[in-house]
Formats: sequence, C-alpha cells, structure tokens
Amino acid sequence: MKTSSSFSILFWVNLSRTKNGEASLYARITVNGKRAAISLNRKVLIANWDSDRNKAKGTGQKSRILNTYLDETFNQLFQAYQDLKSEHKEITARSIKARFLGLDEINRSVMDIICYHNEDMKGKLKWGTQKNYFTTQRYISNFILKAYNSTDMFLKELDYDFIIRFEKYLRAYIPQDHHKKLGNNTVMKHIERLRKLINLSFKLGWMVSDPFANFHAKFIKTERGFLSLLELQEIEKKNFTIPRLQLVRDLFVFSCYTSLSYIDAINLSADNIRIGIDGELWIYYNREKTTKPIHIPLLPKALDIIEKYRDNQKAILQGRVFPKISNQKLNSYLKEIADVCGIEKNLTFHIARHTFATTVTLSNGMPIETVSKLLGHSKIATTQIYAKVIERKVSDDMNRLRKHFNTIEC
Repeated sequence: MKTSSSFSILFWVNLSRTKNGEASLYARITVNGKRAAISLNRKVLIANWDSDRNKAKGTGQKSRILNTYLDETFNQLFQAYQDLKSEHKEITARSIKARFLGLDEINRSVMDIICYHNEDMKGKLKWGTQKNYFTTQRYISNFILKAYNSTDMFLKELDYDFIIRFEKYLRAYIPQDHHKKLGNNTVMKHIERLRKLINLSFKLGWMVSDPFANFHAKFIKTERGFLSLLELQEIEKKNFTIPRLQLVRDLFVFSCYTSLSYIDAINLSADNIRIGIDGELWIYYNREKTTKPIHIPLLPKALDIIEKYRDNQKAILQGRVFPKISNQKLNSYLKEIADVCGIEKNLTFHIARHTFATTVTLSNGMPIETVSKLLGHSKIATTQIYAKVIERKVSDDMNRLRKHFNTIEC
C-alpha cells in the first residue's frame, strides 16, 4: 500500500499481545523513515490475517467487513496526507496521525492534554501512578488560576517562564492537609509529570516549541530509610494487646522478611504460596506496580506470621492471607508502633522493603544480584542504592571504632 517514496501506510497485527489466537490491528504511517502507529480498535484471528496483502483472508462476512473498514481507514489516512500537503503544512507521521484522529486543531489547551492523557491512560497505569498524575494536574489548575487568573491556557502560550513560575509556585505552596512545604524531589516529580504531558502534546502534533528546552530538573539524592537489626527486633518482640496494632506490626515484619510492598502483601492469597525448586515454600507473585513476576523463598519468621493468620475468618472470607487494612490506616498505626517501641524514624510501610534490602539481606552477605531479583528490580543499578547505604553504615561503624581507639590511647 505504498503511495510515494516518502509516505506509506501499513496495516499489521501486534503479535506481542495475543489472546485466544487473536491480535490487535494497527495502522503504521511512515514518512521519510519516521513512523507513527494508530490502534484500529479491531482484533483479528492470526490464522486469518494475510500479512503480505495486509488484509483478512477469505470472503466470509467478518473478513469482508474488516477489509472494508481497512480500505476506508487507508483512504482517510491518505486524505489526511493530501490535506496537509495542500495546506502547505509540515508532513510527518505524527501530523498525519493527528489529522486522522482529529487532534491537530491549532488552539489545543492545557486542559485538553490533561483530559486526553487521563482517557489514554485508563487501564494502562496503576491506580497509584494515576493518583499522582491527578495530584499534579490539580496543582497545574490551581497555578494557572492564581498566576494567570484563568481556568485554562492554550498550549502554544506555554514557555520557559511558565515552567519557572510553576516551579516557584510549588516550592512556596503549603498543602492544606499539613503545614510542611513540598520537598525538592516532590516538586521535581510534579515538574516531571508536566513534562510528560508536554511531550505527549508534541507526539500528537499539538505543540511546535518546547518550553522545557532550557530547563533541567534538579533531584537531590537521598538515602533510603531502613531499620537496624536492633530496631527490627524491638518491633518483633513487642507485645501488642490491641488487635489493629498486632495486624499492622505483623504485616510490617512480614514485609521486612519478604520485601513485599503494601499492595502486594495485602493482596497475597494462598494460591501465591507454593512449593519451590528446593522443596520449601515460596511466594510466586506478579508485582502490582510493574506486573513483573517475583519468586521469593519464605524465611522462617515470614512463615510463622502466615501460620498465625491461617484461621483468621476475615482473611478467609476475603480470599487473602491477611485481613485487609487501608494503606492510610496502616501507616498511621505504624506511627503509634514507632512511638511505643522508641523508634524515632518516620516509620512507613515502605521502610520494611528497604529493611529487607539492607538489614535482612545485603548486611548478611547476600549477593546484590540475588537481592535485586528478590526485589523485582529490572535494573541492578536500582538495587545498588541500597549497597551504598550499607557502605555508609560501614563507614559510620568504622568512625565510631576510630573514636573508641582514640579514647583508649588518650
């Protein structure tokens, strides 16, 4: 279906995502070697697809209907190309895609790209990530209202000054639910999400200049908080008479010995616990955040906690290993536990995962490659952050030892 030496249209099936022998259909636009793909929201049986002719095989009703749709789509894409050409506009794969989808109007706004992003990301992003975008979008809306006395702005109005003013607004903003200003890295995260929205605008052909061209995000490297062995033991041996604190303590300690995040621990079911390659019990689970499969051998303390809740009626009714509790309540109760145990650190559930990486594994000589696999990291560089924490601990311990010897010599 080639129409010129620089412009072509190809229909293809995405074989990387097949289900029940069916695959999704896409149109690929190519202009001067640069491509853009469009989902056609149609599926076809792989066995019925003719990849040479870019059509469905056979003359049955389903094939005829699909081939008619493909012909219409081809004509519309070609017309989009012709229209852009006659209007003397820049012809790229992205601009043809935008014209075909009706997304190349001149005056698209900030709220337009936000709405497009929200709709496009449905089912693609996990709720935790979506929630972060909603927070960023609320900040953007409030900023535009305060700085420009408007509820919206055209994307073409965004410039470097807009980015700098937005950054200053975030740094000065005091959230209503607490009186602490946003930290540097939190501000940069919001800026980063705005940047992704702007990049999406470029891909859609809605913007021609980049307001981020001269902007550089400045993240401050921070060390991951974790519990020392003594702090972990203090929590483990503490006797809590209040059931909610018992549950939260057990979930936290369980995560310290398995590395599971809150959502992964709370969603754990009996089906996820199976006999592993060594004949011992393992956790087999796909991480909620990344969908990456993880296989974790269960340590004795983790097994003891599972056994403790084996007959818990609430957990049984929910089909889970542990009874459900919200992340907000869990982290609130962890503050109580920290106070009771005399731990001055800001105790959150995620510290349990860091404690697994540092105190439970790396500090006990487990190779970093193994720890990385247990944590479900896709890059070992992510795990090396914890190794640096261990090095800092070694340095601090050695400094204390030096002071001790200096005291003896004096």
